[in-house]
Amino acid sequence: MVRPVHTPYDGSATPFTIGLKPFDLRDWIEIDGELERCLTEKDRLFDAVPDRVFMARADTIEAQREVRNELLRHLLQRFPGTYRRAADEVFVGDRGRRVQIRADDPAPLKTVSLMIAEDLVLMRKCDDGWRLVAASLCFPSSWSLAEKFDRPLDAIHDTVPGFGPGTRTAGMIGRIFDNLKVELPVERRNWSLQENGELHHPRSKDLRDAGAEADGGFLAGMAPTDVFVRVERQTLRKMPASGDILFTIRIHLDPISVIEGHPDGPALARGLAAQLDALEADQLAYKGLTGVRDRLSAWLRERAAIGE
Repeated sequence: MVRPVHTPYDGSATPFTIGLKPFDLRDWIEIDGELERCLTEKDRLFDAVPDRVFMARADTIEAQREVRNELLRHLLQRFPGTYRRAADEVFVGDRGRRVQIRADDPAPLKTVSLMIAEDLVLMRKCDDGWRLVAASLCFPSSWSLAEKFDRPLDAIHDTVPGFGPGTRTAGMIGRIFDNLKVELPVERRNWSLQENGELHHPRSKDLRDAGAEADGGFLAGMAPTDVFVRVERQTLRKMPASGDILFTIRIHLDPISVIEGHPDGPALARGLAAQLDALEADQLAYKGLTGVRDRLSAWLRERAAIGE
């Protein structure tokens, strides 16, 4: 496998846009060589900070069970070499990992999340719009589940430039959720830069604000080669019975230096530099890149020049 897997910064996606497109349901979940690493980290987090990585309203059990069953059906059919069911257990991979399937499971969303690299977020239409009503979220990209849980969609995005309450984009997202078809799931990708290779990357709003205001942001003082590129592949699928929407998030995390060894490395470097250069002040602050954008962009353009 040539890494990086997904490169939305190459010009195929535009930062701070919705950018949804349909996808083949066969590609709903990504199974690759990172599965065991992700599951091991999920095990660690559920042991260490269970209340931070799983939250659910009491009225979501049936919807969680529907998600679990839909995902189980998909995994067993799509990846028979990775998943096998025997009675009330699912065997995952080839290292003896087992996940028990119980009829009285109090957290079915958590259970199925322990079989896949993706995080799972359940959204429900309520009187005030779509709300985040359940989530198994081990790998947040600089946000806190506790601050977003059981809040409306526009409030969830209130810190994202151009996406907060009352914006045109917030209205568009609400209509997309309202009109999403069971038979037509959609996906999008986005990117960010971070200072380490940690999958579990939560930040409260106060910490985000402090980092954005600091000289250089979270990447201050780092050599460009030490920076990591974090890509999210997100999917939205409406559940047929509950009508809730399942939001899956798969994280791909690579040192920015992998661009140098990639067959399309110069083009990727050129694309990421162009996207960095196009970010406005509030967007730079949101991504924690204030004060370091020019240095990163210059390094990328040097990499791009190698292929010219």
